[in-house]
Amino acid sequence: HGRKGETAMGLFGKMFEKKICSICGGEIGLLGNRKLEDGSLCKECARKLSPYFSDRRRSTVEEIREQLEWREANKERVAAFHVTRTLGLDTKVLLDEDAGRFLVTSSSRWRDANPDVLDFSQVTGCDTETRETRSEIRWEDKEGVEHSYEPPRYDVDYDVYVTIHVNVPYYDTIAFRVNDSRIEERSSVEFREAERQAQDIRAALTELRETERGKAAAAAAPKTARTCPFCGATTIPDANGRCEYCGGAMGA
Repeated sequence: HGRKGETAMGLFGKMFEKKICSICGGEIGLLGNRKLEDGSLCKECARKLSPYFSDRRRSTVEEIREQLEWREANKERVAAFHVTRTLGLDTKVLLDEDAGRFLVTSSSRWRDANPDVLDFSQVTGCDTETRETRSEIRWEDKEGVEHSYEPPRYDVDYDVYVTIHVNVPYYDTIAFRVNDSRIEERSSVEFREAERQAQDIRAALTELRETERGKAAAAAAPKTARTCPFCGATTIPDANGRCEYCGGAMGA
């Protein structure tokens, strides 16, 4: 009996022993431990991870440390971000077309929230989807017992979602609901507006991704010699598209 008691006490003690965060070294409270593959993570450090990251339990301490460094560096990208276009309703897609970057946020104070700033070239695709939520409508008899109608009746609500597929080391999708509240009628103005916003986001990100990739391909393409229309020299235009001999504008 004594050994059993000692074993039980040992297990009990192990359950409630203090844990240390493998990242910051701080003591983790009773319900604050976030398990990693080879360590522990406190709530404070977990909050600094990307909101789109969902593979914590299978991540090593080193992988989490790398992501937190990436998130810290992201603060500089947020500070340099200049909004040129805003898309969406409650959750917004903000574009910085001059820098070729975007972010997704539902916060009015988005700079304080440190949202991930990504390049247009990191977008690999964009999908839109309408999701239905069906709730059965039941009737109640005199005794207060609920019954199904024959045939069953349902109340159907609609949500419009956008999923942005991205090439990021820590996640591959950013999914969010476009409408700010459930839509009751598919024929409503609210549904049409949510659908329009979703299509605008998809079209913008797809177009900007293609533009950025086209620029990258053009920059990587080997330069060929051409005849300058101004002086007749055969030359490769410089970085500004000008003839190296007469300075005439030859184009890219």
